[in-house]
Order: sequence, then C-alpha cells, then structure tokens
Amino acid sequence: MLSEFHEVRFPLALAFGAIGGPERRTDIVELASGQEVRNAVWAGARRRWDIGSAVQSLDELNLLIGFFEARRGPLHGFRFRDFADDRSGLPEQPVSAMDQVLGEGDGVTTAFQLTKRYGETVRPILKPVDGTVVIAIDDTVQPSGYTVDLSTGRVEFDTAPAQGATITAGFEFDCPVRFDSDRIEASLEGFGAGRIVNAKLIELVG
Repeated sequence: MLSEFHEVRFPLALAFGAIGGPERRTDIVELASGQEVRNAVWAGARRRWDIGSAVQSLDELNLLIGFFEARRGPLHGFRFRDFADDRSGLPEQPVSAMDQVLGEGDGVTTAFQLTKRYGETVRPILKPVDGTVVIAIDDTVQPSGYTVDLSTGRVEFDTAPAQGATITAGFEFDCPVRFDSDRIEASLEGFGAGRIVNAKLIELVG
C-alpha cells in the first residue's frame, strides 16, 4: 500500500499536552585551535513532538491507538495542531490579514503560497485551517475574489493583483506529520489510568 495524506486532524485533547518543537541539523567541527566550523545540513527546520505525556486515561489511550491504527502507523500523514505555533501572528493574538507578506503583484501571477516568516527564514504553510484565511491587497481586506487550497496552502486569485501591489495574509494552520515509529508502547500504572512510554510525531517536509 502506498502512503497517502489523510486530511484529518490529530485529536486536540492529545495535541494540547505534546512536548516538542523545531529541530535543525548542523554539522559542527572543532578545530585544533578550539574554533568551530559550523555548516547547516538542512535548509529549514523540521519539527518533532512527544505526545506520550498527553495521555492521562485509558480512554485517551484507546483514542490514540485507534488513530494510530487508522493511519496504519507511520504510513499515512495527517494534520497536527502545534499550540505553540499555529497561526500567522503571535499565539495569543487574533489573526490579521496583514500578519504575513506573501509577495508582490506583477499583473500576471495569480497564485501565491501561504508562508510564515521567522526573521529571514520563510516557512511554507501547507495546511491552513478552513475558514481562518484572510487576505489583503495593499492593506485592504479582500472579502472575495480568491480561493484557498486547504491541502497545499496555495491562494489563487480570480484576477492577478496589480503590478507592485503587496499581498498579505493571516491564517491558522496545522502541521503535516506522521507517526515516528511503527509501534506504540504503553504501560498501565493502575486501573483507569494509562501511560504512554513511546509515541512520537515528526513533521513531513517537502
């Protein structure tokens, strides 16, 4: 069976207690002088989470196992909400159509990718949340005239934005992930309580 991406969100009750965040891969060589030579292996970050600590009951354990089985372990990807980084602006602020710059119009281009900037690093946003995307052109919110592909994060305008126009957006988003192992290990600590020893997620990139 070939892998697929399931447009279904990991249970929020279990996502809320997840531990994790961005990871980068860097080669570090220490010279005889004590100086270091550092080289970035990955162009961008990849995120990982440990979701085991979120499971506090046998019901939640059953919910996790059912979701794992439905995805056939790590075979199929799915959506995951990272509560620490799930929107275009700050985590505790409402979404604004001016949060992120998507690009500049040239009078020809109609498609723009949702992105989020972290300093000079640009992260493509592939899984926006339905009903949360707001678009502005030159600081004017656009109530219509475009569509958003929720599976790719691409914004398609009916008419190409004018030459020099600034396209901005605000949105909530999920991360595309998969299970990071072919198995889930669980230990029972008492009647009515379950504890996950090993249950991890990893972001899908590319």
